[in-house]
Amino acid sequence: MNSESKIFFSSFTIHKITFQVISYDSDLIYLSPFSKDFNKSLEFFKKELNSEYVEKNDEEFIKLKEELIEYFNNKRVSFTISYKTFGTEFQKKVWNILTTIPYGKTISYKEEASMLGNEKAFRAVANANGRNRISIIIPCHRVISHNGEIGGYTGGIDIKKELLRVESINQKY
Repeated sequence: MNSESKIFFSSFTIHKITFQVISYDSDLIYLSPFSKDFNKSLEFFKKELNSEYVEKNDEEFIKLKEELIEYFNNKRVSFTISYKTFGTEFQKKVWNILTTIPYGKTISYKEEASMLGNEKAFRAVANANGRNRISIIIPCHRVISHNGEIGGYTGGIDIKKELLRVESINQKY
């Protein structure tokens, strides 16, 4: 058990969306605009980080909340929050590509797979995107189907549409 570091969590509502967040060692490790997996994720991190020290702490997330408010008010296009990801090497490569997609732009799952060197791996890429635990900051919402359809989003299509709308992405959705 790690006696030095604690897992902190909180939730807050911005732009009519309730976010649940988790941090460890001052790094954001979970940001989700949906709650179905929150308790499961909290248990995963307790085990992964070998830490039973968990506490609610709204103060830990003030900067994140401020940056998200700026994002939803069209005053922020990138984030300065320190984060850490947990996943396979493949998932981490996929998530790294997501961070290169500019604000206000989209790519297809097939294009994302091509950036990894295998355009036929688009289903594996879509699956990895769906396992992204730091939504918005690692912008999986910017990936759409190759035919121009919106594609999937773990947080729900309505939230994906709203995130694309916030970024003024021309869309038919």
